[in-house]
Amino acid sequence: MIQKPSFHVIGISIRTTNQNEQSSTDVPALWNRFFAEGILAKIPNKISNNLYCIYTDYEKDHTEPYTTLLGCQVENLNEIPEGLIGKTFPEANYEIFTAKGNLMEVAVYNEWMKIWKADISRTFVADFEIYDEKSHNPEQAEVDIFIGIG
Repeated sequence: MIQKPSFHVIGISIRTTNQNEQSSTDVPALWNRFFAEGILAKIPNKISNNLYCIYTDYEKDHTEPYTTLLGCQVENLNEIPEGLIGKTFPEANYEIFTAKGNLMEVAVYNEWMKIWKADISRTFVADFEIYDEKSHNPEQAEVDIFIGIG
């Protein structure tokens, strides 16, 4: 478990659900849009180029609708370009899981399957994946998944 101070992210988002596997269509479409529209270059005041894929604004838990936000951690939300959104996430405790393997062959999804079945006291405020230097080779990637816990 780690405690992460509050942080800001700017990026793009989509409202989705895991029901009927809708998120398996919506989330890849969000990633495609992120790269196709050059969103990374549009984000001001980035702390790094690490990509954050954040799951937040849960209606209840992972079985109900939620928002997926894809972007970068930034120093502040003073400048949010048109078409992007900014959000602040409060200080919280997280349990970290690490997905290892081929990103094109559902390595991250397989780790989420374990998380959904695990006995964790989740807060459902924000959960997120960080794509950093460990994930640059998609065939042998490592992606840390932070699960908000209470």
